[in-house]
Amino acid sequence: MHIHILGICGTFMGGLAVLAKEAGHTVTGCDANVYPPMSTQLEAQGITLTQGFGAEQIALQPDLYVIGNVVSRGNPLMEEILNRGLPYVSGPQWMGEHILRDKWVLAVAGTHGKTTTSAMLTWILEHAGYAPGFLIGGVPLNFGISARLSGQQASDFFVIEADEYDTAFFDKRSKFVHYHAKTAILNNLEYDHADIFPDVAAIETQFHHLVRTVPGVGRLIVNGDNASLERVLQRGCWSEKEFFGHEQAWRLELQDGEDFDVYFNDEKQGTVRWHLNGEHNRYNALAAIAAARHVGVVPALAIEALAGFINVKRRMEIRGVADGVTVIDDFAHHPTAVATTVAGLRHKVGAARILAVLEPRSNTMKLGTMKQALPGSLSEADLVFGYGAVNGKDALGWDLAATLSPLGDKVSTHTAIADLVSAIVAQARPGDYVLVMSNGGFGGVHQQLLDALTLRAAAPKVQPADEAKAA
Repeated sequence: MHIHILGICGTFMGGLAVLAKEAGHTVTGCDANVYPPMSTQLEAQGITLTQGFGAEQIALQPDLYVIGNVVSRGNPLMEEILNRGLPYVSGPQWMGEHILRDKWVLAVAGTHGKTTTSAMLTWILEHAGYAPGFLIGGVPLNFGISARLSGQQASDFFVIEADEYDTAFFDKRSKFVHYHAKTAILNNLEYDHADIFPDVAAIETQFHHLVRTVPGVGRLIVNGDNASLERVLQRGCWSEKEFFGHEQAWRLELQDGEDFDVYFNDEKQGTVRWHLNGEHNRYNALAAIAAARHVGVVPALAIEALAGFINVKRRMEIRGVADGVTVIDDFAHHPTAVATTVAGLRHKVGAARILAVLEPRSNTMKLGTMKQALPGSLSEADLVFGYGAVNGKDALGWDLAATLSPLGDKVSTHTAIADLVSAIVAQARPGDYVLVMSNGGFGGVHQQLLDALTLRAAAPKVQPADEAKAA
């Protein structure tokens, strides 16, 4: 089958393209922005890419058009497809029907932690010899790729990051209803995606749609400390349930550093010894251990696997050290994720200074829906630098400086990357940690910071006047 993918350079659709090619299909695609790294990855797979959504792409004559949720009515190619009555389907539906149909699907859902938890679960299954297929909304560094059909051997198991965002312009259900999971992690649930959901109740409805699709022989691994998930289950549940969290069936006890003991029904299963930091990652791991047990991986083996787990790219990723300053990249953008990321770094670095750099660029943040929670989420940082462009398509619709003003004189806001870099470099001292948080590329600010700090280190040191005279 020849499929042509509209919106192919998105994380999900790009992963779908790789899987389709691996499954033997002819794959082509288009997007508004065809550029590295996704374009390079796809072209390396022999996938032909077209810049833009021109109607002339009809001449490719594919058997089916696979539509990403970036496409809306008015898109020239989509309008031509509709006018001609050509066959099309959403990306998640195609995924469910052509890749996942005969698999034991392990789906990881939640407002936060989906990517990391999916990567942990995939690595546990890999370590246990299951050779799972996977599609993850990031690049797990244990694998170096975001998607594969299976490992070196054929596998009945597939791990997928189960996003609650809508499927397509013609299917407003969440993506995850198409995956038909047998094992489903419900990691957490709070308000997000204000561009498509009016309130948290609307998201809870979508999560219950997911619950309805899990078979009776399936299992839900649920955060028992989350009130929204409790309400979801109160609507009805027809599958096995296991809960993780504080005082739940699956619980943990923190040991020295970041290590922790794992308990199930008050029986110790072992101790996770690893290098990740933060309470959120410990509970992500607990959920992954519980989910792996459903497919037969004993907790002791899952715990062993996590000792070798390397986090996902852009999750507390150290981009470099220059002039004694460590620059870290993280995907956090929702206030809750920002708070847990800062808290996790604080636990790791102790009294060292944290310079938090935030670009609130997600659709929810640009709408200002969660802006009042930002000052509190950044309270553990020593200095805060905010970035919000005032012109262009990424302009904020609200005043970032005013929003962050409760943080007092430890905050500064900027509307140009060069000014932001200069301000950070002027304040950064050896031993500091610069924590850059954004769900986008942030104008390459990470490397700009490292370059500027390297130049600072190489510059002649200006001696105080009295020392100069003595010399």
